Amino acid sequence: MTLPPETSVRLRDTHRLIASKYSEPEESVLARVAPDQATLDGLFDLDHATNDRLLAENQRLPGIGIEELVFGVPYFRIVNAAFCHAHPNGSRFNGPDRGAWYAGFDRATAVAEIVFHRSVQYTEIGWFTDSVTYDDYLADFSGPFPDIRAAPGFADCLAPGSYRASQLLAQHLLEAEKSGIIYPSVRKEGGTCLACFRPSMVQHVRKHLRIRFTWSGTTTPRVAIEARY
Repeated sequence: MTLPPETSVRLRDTHRLIASKYSEPEESVLARVAPDQATLDGLFDLDHATNDRLLAENQRLPGIGIEELVFGVPYFRIVNAAFCHAHPNGSRFNGPDRGAWYAGFDRATAVAEIVFHRSVQYTEIGWFTDSVTYDDYLADFSGPFPDIRAAPGFADCLAPGSYRASQLLAQHLLEAEKSGIIYPSVRKEGGTCLACFRPSMVQHVRKHLRIRFTWSGTTTPRVAIEARY
């Protein structure tokens, strides 16, 4: 397969929105349901046995090894989790065995991606009444990235309803040891996204905002900044 041309970038303040329930540091929900420490210890053992990030940190996850993960930097668990907890069907530029760090070049693009995917979930169950918060994590990137913004030969990788071509391209990029890919947002006209394939390339991660999404009967939620960090 012909690979896309590369663009050398120095990106600052890209945006990745992560559900606030996964933010750190926060008390584990297990602590709220365990009646005593012995029960809590048992629940943690069970949780750890099925936690893909912890499996990867112990060299027991096939898609990514401990040598690729990051440690000792702010939010390293958040970074590692992006690569270890892949969607069962994969995402646009990753398969089910290995995740990626997806980010928008601007916050509006990251918000549009969340709105689309949450709305798909609500459509499946016929329920559009919900209120959830996401934390906006900023990250920086530097280096060469394959770039399909001006590469019409890769238009099938931007199909709104299919990840087949884009996942195949991602597989070839991984095999070629590329850092990730830059591409036009499919959910926000004029927006740009980045999918990073390497944990070590996700630099200077910091929590910026907490954003609340409120659905009140329609597919379009109210979006409001709830807190600044």
